[in-house]
Amino acid sequence: MRKILLALSFATVLPALADEGMWTFDNFPAATVKEKYGANIDGAWLDRVRRSTIRLSNCTASFVSPDGLILTNHHCVESCLAELSSKDASYVQTGYVSRNRKEEMRCATQVADVLQSMEDITGKVTQAAAGLGEAAANEARKQALTRLEQACEKDSKQKCESVTLYQGGQYFLYKYKRYDDVRLVLAPEADIASFGGDPDNFQFPRWSLDFSMLRAYENGKPAKTPDHLPISFAGPAAGQLVFVSGHPGSTARLETRAELEFERDLALPIWLLRYSELRGRYIEFGKTGEAAARIVEAPLNSLENGIKVRRKLQDALHEDSLLEGKGAAEAALRAKMAGDAGFGDPWADIAKATGIERGLYLPYLFLEGAGGFNSATFRYARALVRAAAERGKPNTERLREYTDSALPRLGQQVLAAVPVYPELENLTLSFSLERMREWLGPDHPVVRQLLAKDSPDHLAASLVAGTQLADPALRKQLWDGGAAAIAASSDPMIRLAIAIDEPSRALRKRFEDEVEAPIAAASEKIAAARFKAYGTNVYPDATFTLRLNYGTVAGWNEAGKEVAPFTRLATAFERATGSSPFLIPASWQKVRDSLDMQTPFCISTTSDIVGGNSGSALIDAQGRIVGLMFDGNIHSISGNYWFDSAKNRGIAVHPAIIREALQKVYHADSVLRELGAR
Repeated sequence: MRKILLALSFATVLPALADEGMWTFDNFPAATVKEKYGANIDGAWLDRVRRSTIRLSNCTASFVSPDGLILTNHHCVESCLAELSSKDASYVQTGYVSRNRKEEMRCATQVADVLQSMEDITGKVTQAAAGLGEAAANEARKQALTRLEQACEKDSKQKCESVTLYQGGQYFLYKYKRYDDVRLVLAPEADIASFGGDPDNFQFPRWSLDFSMLRAYENGKPAKTPDHLPISFAGPAAGQLVFVSGHPGSTARLETRAELEFERDLALPIWLLRYSELRGRYIEFGKTGEAAARIVEAPLNSLENGIKVRRKLQDALHEDSLLEGKGAAEAALRAKMAGDAGFGDPWADIAKATGIERGLYLPYLFLEGAGGFNSATFRYARALVRAAAERGKPNTERLREYTDSALPRLGQQVLAAVPVYPELENLTLSFSLERMREWLGPDHPVVRQLLAKDSPDHLAASLVAGTQLADPALRKQLWDGGAAAIAASSDPMIRLAIAIDEPSRALRKRFEDEVEAPIAAASEKIAAARFKAYGTNVYPDATFTLRLNYGTVAGWNEAGKEVAPFTRLATAFERATGSSPFLIPASWQKVRDSLDMQTPFCISTTSDIVGGNSGSALIDAQGRIVGLMFDGNIHSISGNYWFDSAKNRGIAVHPAIIREALQKVYHADSVLRELGAR
């Protein structure tokens, strides 16, 4: 136990040990990599990889040709496939192969961002909040970030986003080149892309062909992307040094013990209770017919993945060693700051704030978090209502998600012509209304307002039947018409969004002042202490910003058994049962005799990755793609809190199986030529 505690304390506050860390490109430990592996990772290498790496809406991708061709995961384009599908046809299930560029179909809500530069604005932000009380300082920081983003976009004509690192220790402006015309090029069938389904999710050995291809367009033509990464279809060797460039979503390695206890005791259990039940309703809905099964396929896949992740996170937080190690690390840093006048006890301040959060969590979740109104049309309604109200305010006084910098992306999402299925709307909305009444109680003012004389099922049915917000033309009228159009609208979803807006905003204000503000002030103190003690040799938590890590191709020892780092195509056919989730599609069965059964399929690496890294390129020291990250093993889920070099493993698709698929199954000759493989 003592060894575990020591390891965890190092992992939480001291410079990274082993091959761990999600490093920003401006602070990558190139000298350490040079010393350990002999690889020379210089500025030119970093710049080319950075300019070739793409941030999608929820994943990572890479340019792989000079004509904007993009490589990413199948599950990263599943929303695009669902949006292009209908009740009668599912591209998620059947896949899609464009034979020429005229057949490439636009993904309505997808964008591709490429990081161009990073500017440290820490001094400007901290100066704006200097000398103010916690709530006023919190607001001043937000206003400063909004001003800086606005000025940046005006001057640079690029997409500018503020980034908070080290829990408030640093602030940056990231400048992106944005491609808002992204089109589907190729996607395999779901049966092979997610072979093994939920049973194999977060497992290894693995046989999932989790890849797809998109293309970025500019002015109606394929984008010119001289910075791109060639694919080495031979792939890597066992033990080889590899890198992952991507956008890990979020980690909590620098959060305090009090924050982790809040997750353990409240946030995770409530999420699991709600969504485990919703999963059951999705499954039953899918059994009602083929059309229903197609409609629910994508949301069910996403939900099952989320449940598996959160169960493992909850298990991790119930390991005494984690929280004890976190407490020991905090005590060590507190001791280093003992003689610093004015430092106080920021950990106690955070604990007090999380205590307040416990009381606000449920009403905030259901009202401001819209947990009580799970419906696509309600999400449209809230965005339209709030956008109309916020656009009437000065930019710095708006809610952050409605600033001038954020509105173009929000507008794209609101106005996109994507299918809305009333049957699914009824299911999710009635379920969420039921849970809101259950958790807040029938006497809560909003619950009484909505359900005193109505049932969740009836209210949901009347709202879904009455709303016209599934029509993008109506949404555009309301978006363009602003406050006057919203006030005049009789649409029931719009009226609902208006009815709950005031109590929702009031909750948000309390949360920002009583929870967010004191945590931000305390976290800034802890970050300063960490910098003073250890410098920037500690990597920041993931924030869906661009990061680079390094590791090797390696398996691990599981209960005394060595797990090899590669799998082969032959074993996929051996594991196939003829029914989902172990079903090999007919397109593969048809050409089975022509396939090389020894083709490498998946790779295990020591890469330190989390959600958001999906679609990240696995890169060798020469800057070539040698794999495509798509998952981690079951141990990697705990990587949200710490990195275990002995067992945490990333999982990648081997490029050889991608070539085999493109050549022999999908006959994607034009794509192969573009990749230089023909």
